[in-house]
Amino acid sequence: MLKMIDVCKTFHKGTVNEKVALDHLSLTVKDGDFVTIIGSNGAGKSTTFNAICGGFFVDEGYIGLDGEDITFVPEHKRSKYIGHLFQDPMKGTAPNMTIEENLAIAYLRASKGQHAYLSRVSKKDKENFREALAQLDMGLEDRMKNPVGLLSGGQRQALTLLMATLVTPKLLLLDEHTAALDPGTADKVLSLTRRIVSERGITCMMVTHNMNQALALGNRTLMMNDGKIVLDVEGEERAGMTVNDLLAKFAQGAGSELDNDRILLSTQKTVSEQKN
Repeated sequence: MLKMIDVCKTFHKGTVNEKVALDHLSLTVKDGDFVTIIGSNGAGKSTTFNAICGGFFVDEGYIGLDGEDITFVPEHKRSKYIGHLFQDPMKGTAPNMTIEENLAIAYLRASKGQHAYLSRVSKKDKENFREALAQLDMGLEDRMKNPVGLLSGGQRQALTLLMATLVTPKLLLLDEHTAALDPGTADKVLSLTRRIVSERGITCMMVTHNMNQALALGNRTLMMNDGKIVLDVEGEERAGMTVNDLLAKFAQGAGSELDNDRILLSTQKTVSEQKN
């Protein structure tokens, strides 16, 4: 589904602030994979997502999606088949537009019709929006005419998830999309994520700082350091791994121990994770 070959990106090249963000990164993601990604700040996780989405063009390398070379395809064209959620719940929605209008934009953006942006959303489409909102179990189906800016962070993030998957994307990228939410709301949005990805069979990549989550979700885990993938585990090897195993493997691949406090604190399982 996704192929990256020797992808390089350096920011502020030739200045004192030069930063090699992606260093000959190569990765293949199979159709239907749910990949969790972990790594310290500056490891290249979000930069990898932005390279895939077209937030910038890479300096070197190849990016292909579903057999098509998208290395230099503009971001707005990639958005038709790549869904992207950010850590900040305020991103991904238009606050001054209604819930219905936001859903309409998401629906029409991914439409294959030649005049999709000029077409009107039908009554049937609006009924489908309402049914989709009802599945969130947040009462948003009764607030379709309300501006999105009136919603809580958790409601906006759930809505953004729905918008990104309203028309099933070829690839869904989740960049710590529950990190800014309170624990209860984060659990609810994560549960919605698991259900939507599973029911639709969506190929998904998710950045997380929670090591227990990285092993519990999906079928494959990557660890990044200094713009490179230093660990890639799946199948039986991953199924038998503990967090301590993951830390040891990281140290072996990176040549140094992981020293990110936020990630290390996540090694203590939360009550909700223990219940799951």
